[in-house]
Amino acid sequence: MMNREEVWRDRLVLFAESGLTRDGKVHLAACWAHPRRKFYELHQTGSPIATEVLTQIRALYESEVSLRGLPPNQRRTPRQEHSRPRVETLELWLRQKLALLPSRARLAEAIRYALNRWDDLARFIEDGCIDLDTNPVERTIRPVTLGCRNALFAGSEGGANRWAIVASLIETAKLNGIEPFGWLRDVLTRMIDGHPAARIS
Repeated sequence: MMNREEVWRDRLVLFAESGLTRDGKVHLAACWAHPRRKFYELHQTGSPIATEVLTQIRALYESEVSLRGLPPNQRRTPRQEHSRPRVETLELWLRQKLALLPSRARLAEAIRYALNRWDDLARFIEDGCIDLDTNPVERTIRPVTLGCRNALFAGSEGGANRWAIVASLIETAKLNGIEPFGWLRDVLTRMIDGHPAARIS
């Protein structure tokens, strides 16, 4: 069962695929953490196939450790040598296993999820700009998405508008390297102390 975050992520991918990739100029790169998560859940139930998939994905991540921080053109060749054979072998192996499973089995669903995105998952091999996953980006935007969820409980439309203003101010301060609480305290104190309303901007 997918949680709300996974549902929205899949909707976003479908939107991106339908609009951005239509003319062939934009190619999606899929995140290995998403299929990995599905196999990890099955590994917890004792599935040897899921465990083997996790082993292969871990090997991909281990080969990336030495490439982290290198320019894109220096990441491509090692990926061609080490990651390409592993990815191609894993795809073939998953297709063989899928043929042996009942179509409604959770493991079959996890395998189909990965195989349906395989070209996008393998795109990192050809492009040194692409990382194996989007975890750093997702960690960065998590506070924003949590803020959106919290705003659902603003109490009223006016409360939601004020929440949006404050959230925008806080995130803008963060983006500019300013500690938000100290900045807000300073601004609000100045306003209370008589800063002219005409000069608030």
